[in-house]
Amino acid sequence: MKADMNMAETARQMVARGKGILAADESSGTIEKRFAAIGVASEPHTRREYREALFRTGAALGESISGVILFDETLRQQAEDGTPLVEVIRAAGALPGIKVDQGRAPLENGAAGEDFTTGLDGLGERLRDYREAGAAFAKWRAVFYIGDGMPSPQAVRVNSD
Repeated sequence: MKADMNMAETARQMVARGKGILAADESSGTIEKRFAAIGVASEPHTRREYREALFRTGAALGESISGVILFDETLRQQAEDGTPLVEVIRAAGALPGIKVDQGRAPLENGAAGEDFTTGLDGLGERLRDYREAGAAFAKWRAVFYIGDGMPSPQAVRVNSD
């Protein structure tokens, strides 16, 4: 699979019939909680082993998954044999992608209990870096709380700017 696909080719592959997208973009904090629940230390080598096991499923990955969303650390990790994990994913027939938002922060100025997504500062530079590291697509998330008076107009505006 070539690494320099254009946007239309990437989009076609991402929505391939019968395939889905694997979200393997747990932050360090999230994966630490998951590992703690099963008594595994969250260290760079244990996180790499876990992720490599997911991506080395070979045909199963390629038959079922069109793209894999990665966390920054994973995008830059190498398998035990030295192969970049993005190349392991490509060899299986899926596209490596990257989570580009940088988490959530409380929304200020009267929007109690609501958050906004952070990470627009420096996004252009990070995207160039991620592309060079092998990412073929990016994921951005925005969190909206739904309830009495939520989302507020301020939350919608801040998360869509």
